[in-house]
Amino acid sequence: MSAYQRLDMRQGQSLVMTPQLQQAIKLLQLTNIELAEFVAEEIERNPLLERGDNAPTEPATDGDVDKAKGRDELALDGSEGMGSARDAVDASDSDMYEAGTGSDEARTANSQSGPSASTDWSSVGSGRGGEDYDFEGSLTSEKSLHEHLHDQLAMAGLSQADNLIGARLIDETDDSGFCKVDTDEVAKILGADPANVEAVLKVCQGFDPTGVMARDLTECLALQLKERDRLDPVMQAFLENLHLVAKHDIKGLSEACGVDKEDVMDMIAELRTLSPRPASGFASEATIAVAPDVFVKEMPDGMFAVELNSETLPRVLMDKAYYAEVSALPMRDKEKEFISECAANATWLIKSLDQRARTILKVASEIVRQQDAFFAHGVAHLRPLNLKQVADAIEMHESTVSRVTSNKYMSTPRGLFELKYFFSAAIPSTGGGEAHSAEAVRYRIKQLIDEEGDKVLSDDKIVEILTEFGIEIARRTVAKYRESLGIPSSVQRRRLLKASA
Repeated sequence: MSAYQRLDMRQGQSLVMTPQLQQAIKLLQLTNIELAEFVAEEIERNPLLERGDNAPTEPATDGDVDKAKGRDELALDGSEGMGSARDAVDASDSDMYEAGTGSDEARTANSQSGPSASTDWSSVGSGRGGEDYDFEGSLTSEKSLHEHLHDQLAMAGLSQADNLIGARLIDETDDSGFCKVDTDEVAKILGADPANVEAVLKVCQGFDPTGVMARDLTECLALQLKERDRLDPVMQAFLENLHLVAKHDIKGLSEACGVDKEDVMDMIAELRTLSPRPASGFASEATIAVAPDVFVKEMPDGMFAVELNSETLPRVLMDKAYYAEVSALPMRDKEKEFISECAANATWLIKSLDQRARTILKVASEIVRQQDAFFAHGVAHLRPLNLKQVADAIEMHESTVSRVTSNKYMSTPRGLFELKYFFSAAIPSTGGGEAHSAEAVRYRIKQLIDEEGDKVLSDDKIVEILTEFGIEIARRTVAKYRESLGIPSSVQRRRLLKASA
């Protein structure tokens, strides 16, 4: 075989992520808190950027920029028309913001297409704060309950398959330490034997703290009493009648447990030494107040207006006067390159923030248009909706819509909702008509159970009622939706009804 050289022409496709495209994508998926942190870092890093907190608050219109004292300002409050909205990751050739004039360096900065390749956007949304970053403060952190349980699972000596089951059960455990799952459902999802899932759960219930991963309060207290070797038949009967404890029915407890009043009082005293929340000593995620990104208001004519929350939008100024003054000074090549790069980064940051705001407004407006029945009549009228439907309607990519709707919130007359809430699966209709939203079906199930009164509805009966409404649904789906709402089974509800009678 001989070796020789030749020229070939080949055609191929590749995705090139330019720095400005990376910036636009990352800014789009940030929450308003992360965005504020990132902008603060950029203002600290870039001498041409300033906050616009004290600047005028008139809304910007298409292609217009508020100008004050030689500065360009981004000021969006959602009042602009939707016809000019653009995709946040669409590279535009139009120069919306002038970085400065009066020198060759200024013209060079204006001609650049965006941030230079040396710009580091990797820290966007990561919370890293440059020179002020507290490295020592990040070395240690309080261990969470899930980390504590996973550490014990790794040392439990289980097989690889059982480790997978245990990891799933730990992930289903809430911050209080309860594992309120249906082992049969977990077995079906993982393709495992239900008895094996139950056995793994028993192993996990032996982890520290005592009582963790119990499925209910009775089991949690039983695990703690078992460790103290106090779980005798009398105490077991006492735990099975906790509803009588809540009602302070000492006589009923005495009859149920077969002991006298003095023994009942001793058991109540012992019960008070147990923990109803086994994971109370572990760290939980801090609760952060959610600020809406979008407001939806009902107009007098019955229509709904959508506007951005201007309080969550960072106001950024580029000091054109300072840039022109610095550019006119004699500088070395590296200094000229630095100033030009700062101007380009400032320009593209402002444009990216503008595109981000417009894209959020555009997506939110389309969601409101698609789900107008929900805003007018309530959750029972929520329509099935997916990302593709919104993306096609506003001529964007599904990934862009997905980024916009993640961790973004909408304040409406019916409450505060994450944008993801309005996307739900479709439940088919029995008559072949319009499909029903899964969220609307879940609401109907809750409504039926709330109104059942003395006649407790089984899951099968709920299926029959929903079929009469034209909703085609399986019994296991009803059970899944009921459990997701925190509603006990029909057997448990009958017991509660008898206990309260």
